[in-house]
Amino acid sequence: MAELQVIAVAHNGFSDKFGIPRQSREESHIETRIVFEPEFRDSNMIRGIEDYSHLWLIWGFTEAKDWSATVRPPRLGGNTRMGVFATRSPYRPNHLGLSSVRLLRIEDGDLIVSGADLLDGTPIYDIKPYLSFSDAHPDASNGFAEATKDYALSVKILEDLVEVLRQDPRPAYQDDDRIYKLDYQNYLVEFQVIDNNVIINKITKRD
Repeated sequence: MAELQVIAVAHNGFSDKFGIPRQSREESHIETRIVFEPEFRDSNMIRGIEDYSHLWLIWGFTEAKDWSATVRPPRLGGNTRMGVFATRSPYRPNHLGLSSVRLLRIEDGDLIVSGADLLDGTPIYDIKPYLSFSDAHPDASNGFAEATKDYALSVKILEDLVEVLRQDPRPAYQDDDRIYKLDYQNYLVEFQVIDNNVIINKITKRD
């Protein structure tokens, strides 16, 4: 059997595995660019792919070095052990992952997708179309994952801070590319305004 070849590389804002979505998410707005390797950068290889709304990505876990027969799923508290083949843990005999993503567009020969649970630089080994009539099983059992499928934290920002930013604290001379710093209560807030939208880049708590 021939060795797996890297056909493409995923690029996004996740430079560290901390913070990467635990599963591919349909509702995610985070974009990932799938850039084909030179050998596979052939428009003929993706001819017709624009007709599909979703794709399967087969990729490699680059941070996993070992494997284990049992693992401790984080959503079960990190203490309960389950068989590795009953989970999507990266610690598998073959460090392969599978993700269903939405195809947003094709841009300069690259595939722009959303919903990917990938680290920046993740190697892609294969891409296949997702077929709703054969790949979707609405009555499927989700095992122990059913209990945590809707898990999500509620994210809130100080209402006072939102109000301050909404009033546009920038000076009269405004540079759209500039990152502004705002001292508020015990926090240093770094933000930009792009197309009349406030983008909060960083919030640091003062000592």
